[in-house]
Formats: sequence, C-alpha cells, structure tokens
Amino acid sequence: MDVFLELAVILITAKLMGYLSSRLGFPAALGQIIGGIILGPSLLNFVAYGEGVRLISELGVIMLLFLAGLETDMEEFKRVGLPAFLIASLGVAVPFIFGYAVALRWGYPGMEALFLGGVMTATSVSLTASVLMEMKRLRTRVGAAILAAAVVDDVLGIIILTILVAMNTKGTVYVGDIAVLLVEIAAFFLLSYLIGRGIVKKVLRSSHRINLPETVTTVSIVVMLIFAYLAEYFQIAAITGAYLAGILVAGSDDARKITDKIITLGYAFFIPVFLVGVGAETDAHVVLAAGAFALVYSLLAIVGKVIGCGIGGILSKFSPMESLQIGVGMIPRMEVGLIMANIGLSEGILTNESFSIAIAMVMATTLVTPPLLKLAFSRR
Repeated sequence: MDVFLELAVILITAKLMGYLSSRLGFPAALGQIIGGIILGPSLLNFVAYGEGVRLISELGVIMLLFLAGLETDMEEFKRVGLPAFLIASLGVAVPFIFGYAVALRWGYPGMEALFLGGVMTATSVSLTASVLMEMKRLRTRVGAAILAAAVVDDVLGIIILTILVAMNTKGTVYVGDIAVLLVEIAAFFLLSYLIGRGIVKKVLRSSHRINLPETVTTVSIVVMLIFAYLAEYFQIAAITGAYLAGILVAGSDDARKITDKIITLGYAFFIPVFLVGVGAETDAHVVLAAGAFALVYSLLAIVGKVIGCGIGGILSKFSPMESLQIGVGMIPRMEVGLIMANIGLSEGILTNESFSIAIAMVMATTLVTPPLLKLAFSRR
C-alpha cells in the first residue's frame, strides 16, 4: 500500500477508535491499539507498517516520553517523600519478580523473561485519575498517594527499561554489570540535569531572536532529539534521554507554550501512528495460541500491583482498605508499558509471540481497572 494512503488510514482509525473508546469510559489509547489490531494481521491485514511509517512511530515514542518529562513537576517529585517511594518501589519489584519467574517457568530465555518482567512494572495513572475524578475521590489522601507514587513509578520503569536494553546490548545479565549500569544511568541523569539545565534555558531564550514561526518549538524538538541521541550513544534507551530533555525544557520560561505545541503535534500525527502500530504488530492468533500463559501473565500483572503497592501502603501507615484502593489504582499499564514492549520488540529481545502477550496484558489491566476501582471505593 502507498505510504500516504497507509498513514491516512492509520490516522482516521486512531481518531475514530480513540473516540469510541473514550465514549465507553476507557482511555483513547486503548481504542487506538484495538484499531491497530483490526488493521493488522489479526483481522484485515490492511497495513504493512513499512520503514517510513515505522520511523514516524519511533518518533511518536520519543515524543510521548518528552511530554512525560515536560509534565513532571520536579518540586512535587521532591516533596512526595517516603510513602510514594515505598508504594512505587514495591509496586515495581513484586510484578517484576512475578513476571520474570512465570516467564522463566514457562520456558522463555533469560533476557526475554527479564523483559516480560520489566513490562509488568509500568503504571499508567491517567485512567485511574479520570475514574477517581468522576467519583470525586481524586483529592483524597489515597488519590494523592496514587498520583505521587505514579511519578516515582514512571521514573523507576524508565530506569528498568534502560538497564534491560543496556544489558541486552552488552550481552550479559550479571549483578556487577547492573551496578555499573545504575551508576552510568545516575551519572547521565545527574550530569545532564546539572549541566543541561542552564544550557537548555539559554538556548531556548536565544531562539526568540530568530524571527520565524514556531522557532522555540523547533529548538525544543532539537533538544529532545539530541538528548535521545546522547542516551543511545551512552548505551541508554533513547526514551530516557527524551524524558530527561522534557524535564529540562519544563524548567524554561516557554515550558507551557512548548508543551501545548508538542501535544498538538504529537497527538495529531506521531503518537496515534505509534499506538495503532502497537496494535498492528500484535497478533491476536498468537495470544490465543499462548492460552494459559497469557492468562496467568495478565492475572499476575494485576495481583502483583495490588500486593506490592498494598504492602507499600500499609508500611506508609494507610489502613488495609486504603492500601487495597492504592493497589487497585496502580493496576493499569498503558503508555510506558506499551513503550517498553515496543522497544523490546525493536531490540530483538521480545519475539512476536511475547510482544503480543505483553500487549494483551496491557489491555487486560486497562479493562479491569474501572470496575475494580469502583468496587474498592464503594467498600468502607
């Protein structure tokens, strides 16, 4: 199919299915993934997802994490303290162990099993936030704890992804290498933040002198791409660099304006192509063939978050019911989980089979969260 027609079909499908999903009370991203499944080999086999479209999809991933960085409040991040760290850390550790153990038990190779564990760690709080807002529970102590822990969770998920990609590049999974990688990641973040913060502000301020339309937006995209390149150069995932670039740009005077422009650009074109592409590369026949493993993997993803975040809640002096509510609120995986699965596939760590199972888990956790949240908050 001609690339222009393919993009046209992808974009209109993304918007129509996203709208339908949101009308049914689910995230638009879920509908866009389902749209991709319909267009892909599972049903119509209508899109080929060639090299040109794949490049746009990869830029969508980078832009999504750049936006996550732009919308990260560093001051709030510093204030969340021990409770959010405990909830997020245990909410990452328990699902990771569950995912890795069950994949290893089912016969998946070590690196692939680690990545399947890694995909389980990410939390997407956007769905939870919308449900709690509808229930007028977002501004409660539990709602605040979920939102704060989600910030920490996102950073931990990105770090885990970076470690796994770097481990795959170096061809080893030894504990000593993990320690070295953690030091490298910390140094990359610290040096980039301390040195880049002032430089990025000056560059964006200077860009005002170029009297052309959207120069500041263009310069911010250049910063995003340079940091993505630097991250890859140091054998760290490109999305880590993009996320850090977003944090740095967020500290500039033009942050709000840039965020609005990137949202417009990203969600009008690049991000829908990425999300539909996730669905198009998901083979429903493979998921059905996987049968028991896909079911067990998805169930452990749900139970792992409830147990991990719930224990973190109890240790943070929340009541058992409040801790359960926190655990349920941290169940859904969307953006970061999709990105991790997509990168695992592109790096050759995940096969089409394991990728499809990971996407099935993401969709399952998204579907069960709204009713479980309403049930958890209806009990006193």
